[in-house]
Amino acid sequence: MALSRVERLQVWLFKALTGLLFALFRFFSPRGSAALSGKRLPPVGHPLLLESATQLARKIRRKEVSSVEVVQAYIDRIQEVNPFLNAVIKDRFAAALQEAAQVDKLIEEETGGEDILEDRLPFLGVPLSVKESFSLQGMPFATGLVSRRGVVATVDAPPVALLKRAGAIPMGVTNTSELCRWMESHNHLHGVTNNPYDLERIPGGSSGGEGSILGAAGAVIGVGSDIGGSIRMPCFFNGIFGHKTTPGVVSHDNQHPQFSGRQEEYVSTGPMCRYAEDLLPMLRIMAGPKASMLSLDAEVDLKKLRFFTIPHDGGSPFTSPVSRELIDAQRKVAERLEADLGVEVREVRLPELRYGFPIWDTYITLRDNDGKPPRPFAELMGDSGPPAWPLWELLKWLVGRSEHTMAAIGLALMERTHHSKPAPFIIQQKEKLQREVEELLGTDGVFLYPSHPRVAPRHHHPLFRPFDFVYTGIISILGLPVTQCPLGLGEEGLPLGVQVVAGRLQDHLSLAVALYLEKTFGGWREPGGKP
Repeated sequence: MALSRVERLQVWLFKALTGLLFALFRFFSPRGSAALSGKRLPPVGHPLLLESATQLARKIRRKEVSSVEVVQAYIDRIQEVNPFLNAVIKDRFAAALQEAAQVDKLIEEETGGEDILEDRLPFLGVPLSVKESFSLQGMPFATGLVSRRGVVATVDAPPVALLKRAGAIPMGVTNTSELCRWMESHNHLHGVTNNPYDLERIPGGSSGGEGSILGAAGAVIGVGSDIGGSIRMPCFFNGIFGHKTTPGVVSHDNQHPQFSGRQEEYVSTGPMCRYAEDLLPMLRIMAGPKASMLSLDAEVDLKKLRFFTIPHDGGSPFTSPVSRELIDAQRKVAERLEADLGVEVREVRLPELRYGFPIWDTYITLRDNDGKPPRPFAELMGDSGPPAWPLWELLKWLVGRSEHTMAAIGLALMERTHHSKPAPFIIQQKEKLQREVEELLGTDGVFLYPSHPRVAPRHHHPLFRPFDFVYTGIISILGLPVTQCPLGLGEEGLPLGVQVVAGRLQDHLSLAVALYLEKTFGGWREPGGKP
């Protein structure tokens, strides 16, 4: 299936524009911090930092360790690594210690026993990090926008409130890309966040601050959101677990920016963590009353699942080829599944995946049922004031006067290339892909798919390959749950990983596979540790 002349022209225009923007960026932007070049994070010193949230909560309930001890260990670690990472942009350490002391007092006075506490407060006394685009009472709520400097959240976003109600203690908020619309967590309000495995590389976006601090063992559980890969890319680049929930299960209220058009059909809020066993209990809490939509209590026999592997998107002109290292890692997963479980992992090819970016770009800009389009990105950049004028912002950026990043300016410029009506051919490809995937998965199938064409890129390099996110983005448009799983460290000491995709509302299947992959491939590895 060849691209039409119009589509080939669109590809050329996109690539020409991004190439120009990248060249301008390389010429005019300052170099990275020489002080961090070649530096590595300090090793993890405190043993409590190497426990899952589930294990920490159990030890706290049993008085084997106090919540104050756990919270203090994480405060010390954040203070140790954050100067290297710039992941946590505002802490609440004093309040967290007070809340931890209250937890310890509650446990001392509890007469109902450990089981009562576990049922009512499953994460009692456990530290929690929160993406800054979620409203966390008393914390900044700017999403990297300079004009929102000083905006403070007055309420808690629903999933944050539910985790707090379950006993978790927020430690602070973490950095994002500007307005959560880019795969690198960089903005002119809080600066650039670094990858804990290589400080000269990106942690991903938009939940990059979460991914960075979790990967560095400065947090154990966190909250992220995902409409194009904003949970999965940071989890992949930082070697941790994350779950993009079936859309509509976890509330995305009280996030900034708000979603519009039909974007609410594709956005998901979900857990991010270092240990796979924390994913399901976090999701159960974050979903609240809608947890009943998922079969989270069902036992999963992996030997009875049907497994598939899709090695790449078929050679899209928009995306980079998947690296041999990642193809080999995914092949090893398939081989271990067959050897350990006695299942067949069938390789399939879905030709429509070649159109992943046009599909994502088309559907993310569709009008809602009332005919209202999504709010233009230039308007979001202007916040409550007039919309940004991207060409003017580009000129200002060239002389160091713009408040916006090159990525945001580029997105606003590209937005102007959108057609007023979606192309029928792209709609057809998406509908065909949707049918094929649903028939493939059913209620007992999962497939493996690359998380990204390459391991964590160097800072600002995504400006030159802006469409590589579509390996995660297309799964969002299909409305499927997917668990991002680490697979150890690769040739350069950077995390490897794979997406495990299940059918709609079958989140428990990919979560069960995540537990197996953690046991088989070792899960999260400490930065600077052995591959």
